[in-house]
Amino acid sequence: MTMQFTDRVERVEPSATLAISNLASKLEADGVDVVDLSVGEPDFPTPENVVEAGKAALDAGHTGYTPSNGVPELKEAIVGKLEADGLDYTTDEVIVTPGGKQALYETFQTLVDDGDEVVLLDPAWVSYEAMAKLAGGSLSRIDLSESAFQLEPVLDELAATVSDDTELLVINSPSNPSGAVFTDAALEGVRDLAVDHDVTVISDEIYDTVTYGVEQTSLGALDGMGDRTVTINGFSKAYSMTGWRLGYLAAPESLIEQAGKLHSHSVSCAANFVQRAGIEALENTEESVAEMRNAFESRRDMLVELFAEHGIDVPVPDGAFYMMLPVDGDDQAWCEGAIEEAHVATVPGSAFGTPGYARLSYAASEERLREGVERLADAGYI
Repeated sequence: MTMQFTDRVERVEPSATLAISNLASKLEADGVDVVDLSVGEPDFPTPENVVEAGKAALDAGHTGYTPSNGVPELKEAIVGKLEADGLDYTTDEVIVTPGGKQALYETFQTLVDDGDEVVLLDPAWVSYEAMAKLAGGSLSRIDLSESAFQLEPVLDELAATVSDDTELLVINSPSNPSGAVFTDAALEGVRDLAVDHDVTVISDEIYDTVTYGVEQTSLGALDGMGDRTVTINGFSKAYSMTGWRLGYLAAPESLIEQAGKLHSHSVSCAANFVQRAGIEALENTEESVAEMRNAFESRRDMLVELFAEHGIDVPVPDGAFYMMLPVDGDDQAWCEGAIEEAHVATVPGSAFGTPGYARLSYAASEERLREGVERLADAGYI
């Protein structure tokens, strides 16, 4: 029997990030010591109070279904967090999802139809393109690589791209993979275009707590954006809860009503006890979040200095825990060679729409980061 697969599935490729990680895992299974800088997973344990809250929830019997859009207590805590960010949402405007990726997927599926234009800012997280294609959308892309990955210098180019035919614009600040935090002027430019052309904007703020010396502004807090912004966030990065799978989207109630149908027919709800742990994460982990953020900043500074010693000027990220390393020639070949010869795993920039770079994650110890740079230097990759 020959199975026939749908066009929508064949339009997309597997995640390049996970593909590199899988290759690293295979090498490690063969006994090779790999410095894996490919995956954006904090190397800190989930804060102990969050773990204990999850255990307590299990002991209390919170193992059944919850209301599809989330338990009321967590939605109230999310609304409180959003309010502190200047965002005006109610609990009826929130869906709790199994991970931020699911929140994004539901949003794309709800808003994007066959042929609809989706605008991405490159470098863009790998799954945005896949999600747009799965929904049948067509892509327009703006290259930020010539402006140190900042949006403000290319607002004119964005203005020439966004039109009345644009259905969705995706903003990710702080950015994966560049670590760029967009200025208020840039976001105000986005606001003006969105209002002028009646465009809905996704504001992916999954790294909003991980910034260094700059303040991240929530797009939906700007005048005119409350009813046209879908705010996406989650618990994986800020609270080191990647495996817990917990995220959320906040949007006008009309979108929540439609996305909720997809949510209820697919995942039903996020895990009950995980949602209870999420309440604890939002309410009682400021100290742990600050500790992780400080460690990431120290690692960033160290890497900038190490690469400078090798004559490499890297764009300094203001947020998240990624760095775009300029590489010569074919970035795909560079990354494949780096993992095979230096045993250092990174992700090619072309996977994010920006060839000529390798993305590395500094969610690893300073010792391993130093070793990774040394290996790349010894193997002639820097």
